[in-house]
Amino acid sequence: MKRVLLGFSGGVDSAVSAYLLLKQGYQVTGCFMRNWDSIANNDIQGNPTLNLSKCSQELDYDDAIKTAEKLNIKLIRKDFIAEYYQEVFTSFLETYKRGYTPDPDVFCNKFIKFGHFISFAESLGYDCIAMGHYAKRVDENGHTHLYKAFDKSKDQSYFLSQLNEKQLSYCLFPLSDILKSEVRKIASSLDLPIANKKDSTGVCFIGERNFKKFLSNYLPSRPGDIVDIETGKVIAKHDGILYYTVGQHRGLNIGGMKDFPSSPFFVVGKDVRKNILYVSQENTEYRFSYSCLLTDFNYIGEDKKDEMNCFCKFRYRGEDLPVRLKVIDEKKAYLFYDKIPYVCKGQIAALYDGERLLGSGIISKTYDEKHEEISY
Repeated sequence: MKRVLLGFSGGVDSAVSAYLLLKQGYQVTGCFMRNWDSIANNDIQGNPTLNLSKCSQELDYDDAIKTAEKLNIKLIRKDFIAEYYQEVFTSFLETYKRGYTPDPDVFCNKFIKFGHFISFAESLGYDCIAMGHYAKRVDENGHTHLYKAFDKSKDQSYFLSQLNEKQLSYCLFPLSDILKSEVRKIASSLDLPIANKKDSTGVCFIGERNFKKFLSNYLPSRPGDIVDIETGKVIAKHDGILYYTVGQHRGLNIGGMKDFPSSPFFVVGKDVRKNILYVSQENTEYRFSYSCLLTDFNYIGEDKKDEMNCFCKFRYRGEDLPVRLKVIDEKKAYLFYDKIPYVCKGQIAALYDGERLLGSGIISKTYDEKHEEISY
């Protein structure tokens, strides 16, 4: 009987994952990972910060204990707080300081949930790990690949796009071929205490608290000008350029501007050095790019080509858009595409060949139609 260490969050997905693994004959142990110190966290300067997620994290642990008891599985708890802070959170802050928009969940998976967690499982003699992610592992031609989950509305392959083949080969995804609605039904039929628990949302360590307020604990506000990029006019003030992301509309508090149409404004760029937030209204060329540079390029599998046509998801929940991939070296690649709006530096571009996830890279530069770098 294979022993599996399951990431056990106190939510319905990991609980049903445990049940399905037990049905398949695995010996399952749940592990509650604590990656963020919500009890006594200090910021970079060593000052106490407001931690509104303290209760929710500990309540999740309480749910995990009750659910493990109901399923009759062992539950252990493991802290990866220092690893998370050093390998995910500090990089998250540095990316924001550059004016980019990072995705820490992707790197939490890469370094913590499928990095240190795997090492921890191996040290305890487990044969493999399992996660309640909606994604599908497929072993073919002697290699391990990752495909989209059956439930496309819940598919999380985007967040796993920086994993390597070795990490994937050590992991099971019990929810790969099941709808979320069925997961809920199973949890209810088992009378699990978390059957109707709301899904967690938000950035992994921030949760559902106010993001701008959280970020201000680490990156203090520095007010500056909001400039209409087409006219060069200062039309308002922002309360910190690092708190905004390209493509953002809500939270700008710009409307009813004299000499401007009534259509909404969107963020199209940022100049961190000058502390200027550039905005424009909907029908503008400034929102488009035609190619981008990917760094930290990661390809999953053995069949990487120097050039290939594929599809790209530029943000979670985004469409799969056709692109041309041109690999520069092991860690860099270009993507070429018909004009696409709001391709945001710092975010992940996940590549697909149909259902199969090919890998991803961090969007580091964007280019115009002449392949000249977009500076704003």
